[in-house]
Amino acid sequence: MAASQGAASQGADSAAAERSTDGTESTEAAAGGADSVAGRFGRQELHWGDCAGVADPALRCTEVAVPLDYHRPNGRKITIVVSRLPATDPTRRRGVLLTTGGGPGGPGVPLPSSLAPLLSSEVRARYDLIGFDMRFVERSTPIGCGQDVEEPGGYWVRTATSGSFPADTAEARAYARACVRAAGWALPHATTANAARDMDVIRAALGEEKISYLGGSYAGMLGAVYSTLFPRRVDRFVLDSPPNPDTVWRAYELARTPAFEAGTAAFAAWTAQRNADYGLGDTAQKVTDAVTGLIRRARTAPIVVAGHAWTSDELGTLLVVGIYDERSFGLVAAAFAALAAGREPFVPFPLRPLPPAGVPGVPADNHTATNMAYRCGDGPWPRDPRDYLRDIASYSERYPLFGPANANITPCAFWPRIEDEPVRLSANRSPGVLVTAALRDVAVPIANSRAVAARIRGSRMVTIDAHTHAPYPAYGNACLNGAVDAFLTTGTLPAADVAC
Repeated sequence: MAASQGAASQGADSAAAERSTDGTESTEAAAGGADSVAGRFGRQELHWGDCAGVADPALRCTEVAVPLDYHRPNGRKITIVVSRLPATDPTRRRGVLLTTGGGPGGPGVPLPSSLAPLLSSEVRARYDLIGFDMRFVERSTPIGCGQDVEEPGGYWVRTATSGSFPADTAEARAYARACVRAAGWALPHATTANAARDMDVIRAALGEEKISYLGGSYAGMLGAVYSTLFPRRVDRFVLDSPPNPDTVWRAYELARTPAFEAGTAAFAAWTAQRNADYGLGDTAQKVTDAVTGLIRRARTAPIVVAGHAWTSDELGTLLVVGIYDERSFGLVAAAFAALAAGREPFVPFPLRPLPPAGVPGVPADNHTATNMAYRCGDGPWPRDPRDYLRDIASYSERYPLFGPANANITPCAFWPRIEDEPVRLSANRSPGVLVTAALRDVAVPIANSRAVAARIRGSRMVTIDAHTHAPYPAYGNACLNGAVDAFLTTGTLPAADVAC
């Protein structure tokens, strides 16, 4: 089946055995007969209790059973953990506002507690905030790939250097084989489409006809996929800086390489203007040379400071954190300046994902494993190593800072085949959504958000001219936050796109 046909046939509403947008019977309806998969699984009884690893006593959690394989709903079941923070005014309650973590691989269960103080009182009054860990993440039947530690940032990335490609290829192949040994039963079913199907079971289990949704970064892409598969279950959807599902993940990684270079240039120029504070150089080029020189030095041998051996991958992750958000420039510049001077840097966040405290049974490498599983499962990857060699040569010449990493081979080249069809936005028939984004976003360049807004008909965009990522609500722009709050409160999209 062609990808576009598969997405269209998956696009049917799973509440009943009905027809999809192209007139063919939906996958869910075909599997479940007159009673759909979500309808059948939605009849399970929910038992709410404490949320593992969450201190907020107001947040309550439950488990929702879903099929491992939606093509075989009578087979193995897995568990999705769902959290709920009730609406503050039951008399004005509209329904549920779902959210989950980005990545993919980030947890969603704790998010209602951290999100609630940032939302307006009008939004809080109207919605139960519903978080969930996606399948295979932390509390939700977690998987690992048999590694002792997480990768920096939770991403498996190797920077190609002269002569390193054979070793990089061997390491990527070995990692893929380790994942098959540790979680081969799960890998064919780790897709964004299946995570969206899980969302619809959650909807049904909560007794809701429709859901509203707030998703940032990858979670925004998940919302776009859900709206494609289940258009008649969409109420008020806010997609904050979503990757374009039509290009993930190989094409997306290559396409955002120029933004990484531009982000580094902005960081270096800002730091150079404050050379008296950081001492990394009085020109952008000098700052870039100082930072990349430390990363290259750590590639030869880790830089040991105050008992910690800083690897090149950790320092690369630290730089990426810096270029994602202009508010982090000073912190990251100070950290590199300290390392250059042999002092212990102040880094107030872990560079490798931490195991969730109070959540038993989560493998040590869960975040990296789930990130790789979804990335490898969502779209086609070249299988011939020579394709990566050509990309490395091309992108390294044009983008010397990040081309060697973004173009390099990954375990996806050796991943097991995935049965699920990619979901294409050309099949989307949902109501219009609100897309928010920053114009100078490095993590998810603005072209992605624009593509999502254009392909979900009737949608509107709200943008800010800022160097940040996923700006709602934490960036604090009153214009953008006000537009989102108005949509969530009234259901009315702006008459036209809004440039804040």
